[in-house]
Amino acid sequence: MPFTAKIHGKDTSREIIAACDNEILGKILIDRKKEVEFKVSKEFYGSECFEWEEIADSISNGRNVNLVGNNIVELAIKSGLIDPKSVIEIDGVKHAQIYSL
Repeated sequence: MPFTAKIHGKDTSREIIAACDNEILGKILIDRKKEVEFKVSKEFYGSECFEWEEIADSISNGRNVNLVGNNIVELAIKSGLIDPKSVIEIDGVKHAQIYSL
């Protein structure tokens, strides 16, 4: 299953790996209870497709990670890269972040 991803600030201390499920790219997630609007934009998440193994390798070696989508977040949990307790949902879609200080 391919995913969309982009690396911002590659090879710097401010590197961010952004990846999402392909089917939500370009959508706006809205949670009216929390008054949150979250845009899954091509500008941030990119337009290149990658397989999970490639993304998992980047996450393992990355400093900061932003994942959105039920499939990609579930794979990150199953791979031990994300604690399920740190996952939030916006409009029924899972979102997780990893930060290295």
